Amino acid sequence: MKVNNSLEETIDAYGDDHVGSSATTPLRADAFELSNPKKVELIQEKVAAILEILGMDLTDDSIKGTPNRVAKMYVNEIFGGLHPDKKPKASTFSNKYKYGEILVEKNITLYSTCEHHLLPIVGKAHVAYISKGTVVGLSKMNRIVQYYAQRPQVQERLTIQIVEELKQVLGTEDVACVIDAKHLCVNSRGIRDISSSTITSEFGGAFKNKETKREFLDYIQLDTEF
Repeated sequence: MKVNNSLEETIDAYGDDHVGSSATTPLRADAFELSNPKKVELIQEKVAAILEILGMDLTDDSIKGTPNRVAKMYVNEIFGGLHPDKKPKASTFSNKYKYGEILVEKNITLYSTCEHHLLPIVGKAHVAYISKGTVVGLSKMNRIVQYYAQRPQVQERLTIQIVEELKQVLGTEDVACVIDAKHLCVNSRGIRDISSSTITSEFGGAFKNKETKREFLDYIQLDTEF
């Protein structure tokens, strides 16, 4: 397989320094004292106030239900990953077939929300690990990505959180993640650059080895369209 040098060079240039990021989502100590229904109620009031300030007519049939829809979407959907009760239970299994090579789950569809402007982040996550005796169900890797994506995020933190969660679940340092995503705060406002995307990476254990890293990057660039 031939490596796409542009991807490897982009990742190498980014390096291991995730500037301005932390592996922990910034939550207050009392973040879950309010029930979800109460949060929906309070957010609905705030969204209605914003729309009124903007001059929207909340008696119009098209928009009168918007505050409630937005509030439920925030609490139950796009920010649902904030609540620890939503964390996926990633059951592991013994690696009885002694598979010792890289396992890659590529092109995991990713929807998140930029915490700076509350605009969408849309892209693909590619996750890999090398078993140290246990394996995890493939769909659980997708669910872990989804869980950490469903919160106000920065892409650097999201990449780290996915890797750290899989390290804990699998009991190995040999985990890697690459995310390639578009940020609508760049694409639809400000500079309005619709063609650019952002690549972040986190490599643990054996994936810090140049040959293993390159093998992983080769895999995620294979054409696997069916």
